[in-house]
Amino acid sequence: MSMKTIIPSVLIGMLLLFQTNCSNKRYEHGEILYQNFCANCHMEDGTGLVGNIPPLAGADYLAKEREKLACIIRYGIKEEIVVNGRRYTQAMEGIEQLSEAEITNVINYINTAWGNDLPFMPITEVQESLKNCRLK
Repeated sequence: MSMKTIIPSVLIGMLLLFQTNCSNKRYEHGEILYQNFCANCHMEDGTGLVGNIPPLAGADYLAKEREKLACIIRYGIKEEIVVNGRRYTQAMEGIEQLSEAEITNVINYINTAWGNDLPFMPITEVQESLKNCRLK
């Protein structure tokens, strides 16, 4: 074999290796955290419990109250909220053991799961939100 045939073969092999070793599943860690900490109430498909626990799938609240999401995950919420025109008064307990990185992963998973198409939230935004929490 000549160098002209070896180099393209090696490049194609490397490309195939990267494609098979890289997961196409975005925010997989966030999904695992969601399943462990959030799905019991918000359901695996993000639909919530009608009248009691708000949905996350297609929830306008996620975009409208973006700056509150990290605080709600960490510290919970007791105040009434409105999601997709429906009022919810059920308190939510916080998950204080989650790190800033884990909260970021959960938010980014929720923002892209179940047809949600919301922008990426960087960890710096989560850190800033957590510094400014007024929901305790």
